[in-house]
Amino acid sequence: MNSLFVKRQYRSMIEIDDFSVYDNDWQINGSINIKESDFIGKFLTDKKIGFFLICIIAVMVFLSLRSFQLQILKGSYYEQIAEANRTQEKPLIATRGLIFDVQKKLLVKNIPYFDALIVPKDLKINDAARQEQVKKIATALNVNEADITTELAKHPKNFKYPIIAKENIDYEQAMLLKIKAGDTPGYYVDTHYERQYLYPNEFSHIIGYEGKITENELKENEKSDYLLNDYLGKTGLEAYYEEILRGKYGQDSIEVDVSGQEKKVIAHQEPENGKNLILSIDAQVQQKVREILVANLRKFNKTKASVVMINPQNGEILSLISYPDFDNNLFSSGISREDYANLINDSNQPLFDRAIKGEYPSGSSIKPAVALGALQEKIITDKTTFMSSGGLWLYDRWFFPDWAAGGHGVTNVYKAIAWSVNTFFYIIGGGYNDFKGLGPEGLEKYFVLFGFGQKTNIDLPGEASGLVPNPLWKMQTKKEQWYIGDTYHMAIGQGDVLVTPLQIANLTATIANGGTLYQPHIVKEFFPNNGQSEVIKPVILRENFIDKENIEIVKKAMRQTVTIGSATLLNNLDIAVSGKTGTAQWNTEKNNHAWFTGFAPYEDPQVAITVLVEEGGEGSAVSVPITYDILNWYFNVYKK
Repeated sequence: MNSLFVKRQYRSMIEIDDFSVYDNDWQINGSINIKESDFIGKFLTDKKIGFFLICIIAVMVFLSLRSFQLQILKGSYYEQIAEANRTQEKPLIATRGLIFDVQKKLLVKNIPYFDALIVPKDLKINDAARQEQVKKIATALNVNEADITTELAKHPKNFKYPIIAKENIDYEQAMLLKIKAGDTPGYYVDTHYERQYLYPNEFSHIIGYEGKITENELKENEKSDYLLNDYLGKTGLEAYYEEILRGKYGQDSIEVDVSGQEKKVIAHQEPENGKNLILSIDAQVQQKVREILVANLRKFNKTKASVVMINPQNGEILSLISYPDFDNNLFSSGISREDYANLINDSNQPLFDRAIKGEYPSGSSIKPAVALGALQEKIITDKTTFMSSGGLWLYDRWFFPDWAAGGHGVTNVYKAIAWSVNTFFYIIGGGYNDFKGLGPEGLEKYFVLFGFGQKTNIDLPGEASGLVPNPLWKMQTKKEQWYIGDTYHMAIGQGDVLVTPLQIANLTATIANGGTLYQPHIVKEFFPNNGQSEVIKPVILRENFIDKENIEIVKKAMRQTVTIGSATLLNNLDIAVSGKTGTAQWNTEKNNHAWFTGFAPYEDPQVAITVLVEEGGEGSAVSVPITYDILNWYFNVYKK
């Protein structure tokens, strides 16, 4: 067949044989014979095809890896996000446990109030839509939109803790706002409880108070279920038993629609209410002891004191007074700046718990422990005597005086305790001439055995340890060596010896019960709203470290303090009392601290009592009369 030449865009000539060409409505049949040399060039080269293949493979690998990451590695994460888009989680507040006295009289109760809350992560993500939602919420709550916006700006959009939009709402308004919440998604109304303390001053240091959680406290309790606007115990039993009182929060998972309106509860976790506390203290006793103390302080023109009463048979606290005290209801709803300033600027420090945190020189109140150490080490017996002629001269340079200028004459352990004869304790503590005393090591040993220089571990926060000095401590602290004079001062409870009123009371209780050192405790029992109560068992810290016969010697000596010694006023009581007075020097320009510690009845001790009046002067003149009034009421009125 004849050749046909067809012109194309580049006017290249292509020879076509036996081809068919379809162009519009015409057709030519024939075959094609194409020579590669007749083309100017290829549109897709091998290099370009390879490049495109590589790109396709790379995209497919990227998509596969991304799919693996989204579905496998982070599948549960995005599943949770997707779930959160259709559910809201609302915490269910547990009811805080109540506190009762030993007679099950209510000391603390919960007063309900309502807050309107917003969870930032439950609001719309889009800024414009989010602000419109905030505007509707502000209108519904009748609050300033700018205030809510400002509070929300402090937190990221996915912040999980509720923030307060309106607080302290009364019951009627709270019910109305709960109804409105169905039409205005984004907030909810929840019930909270405010503590009301029914004996605000008498128990202020014991029960303490709760306050709003701080950012630092929230971080410290990050693993717990605390909320941004939670309250927690700050001081006293409220703080010590925070976990028990608080209980465990529950939670509702609520399904919401695209507009944020609640549809149904899809999961419910019931809150576990806090346990209630029953104390070992009778509110009547606490009230009356405080009343007696305050009346005597006014009579003596004194302002600071503490009283500790312990059951010597088990370590239960019967009364614990630190004066001045404060109204802990001031803190329950958020204390004003003015009230707080008044408390912290008061020179008498009403917020300071003197009974467990105050560290004072013990004066002669610690002498029974020194006598027991000397008896136990067989340094003396009850027949050992020394001559008291007014004091001791050391190397003809230093004089260590008795409190009586002419001395007390021939003195044994009974007379030494009954009349608080310093000379006797100088000698058995530090030795004199050829007589070897306990020395600093022996004094330290028995002070520590009786619980000094360490916490008693009472169930209250912030307890002080006091101080039992020794030569190493003095060198490390004061860069000075230890002298015999340091030992003499230590033996009469002066120098660097520091104790708390609770420690002195526990020493007295140990002597009263025959030599068992108990851990003092205030809470007697835990009980839930439903279920079995848990009675707190006494904890023995130490026992059988002093022979019974030595305990009996010191008990008799302390009885003589009342019958013929420095506390004879107490001999007028109907019950037999044993005790020890103390006058502690602490400042050359201020009055001494006045101590008395004792127990009663002598034959069957039911109470150990310690009274400390700061800057009170003589223990026999100030603390003994206070003790008289307390024990007189306790045994003749309360016990009967």
